[in-house]
Amino acid sequence: MVVLILAVLVLIGFVVGYNKIRAADVRVAEALSGIDVELTRRASLIPSLVHTVQTFATHEKGVLDHVTNARAALAAATTGSSIAQRSAAEKDLDTALVPLLALGQSYPQLNSSNNFLNLQENLADTENKLAFARQYYNDAVATLNRSLTTIPWMFVAPLVGVSEREYYQTPR
Repeated sequence: MVVLILAVLVLIGFVVGYNKIRAADVRVAEALSGIDVELTRRASLIPSLVHTVQTFATHEKGVLDHVTNARAALAAATTGSSIAQRSAAEKDLDTALVPLLALGQSYPQLNSSNNFLNLQENLADTENKLAFARQYYNDAVATLNRSLTTIPWMFVAPLVGVSEREYYQTPR
């Protein structure tokens, strides 16, 4: 009788642990998807921005090509599973956007274009949403990793097949 009660308690503990770890793993996947949505939104703004700048600054082909290539690399990185690749591609796009946005200073007619100003505003809004999505992801990863390394869940984790996740590093 005692063995049966003990077996039921272990089974209940396993089910609770399994559900807790799986739910945390799903939250991490959702959070990563949120980052991908914002990165995709950001990347979709780039062609319009490049076109607008191209209209006013036709001699800046190198800057425009660099942004276009960085955008393509970011799009490719969001389809993969590597957090480091996403972060590196995001950094490359950030680096490429700086001279593009600075062209507004060299071309006053560009800086007064409503389309250019609107695109800059949309990019800033997307950056804010992206920062929130990164924070949400890192919070979800912290919760999952904490669950995987604490007793009693650390005994259930190997049976569930969920492992620790890496944090999203802010591009610098």
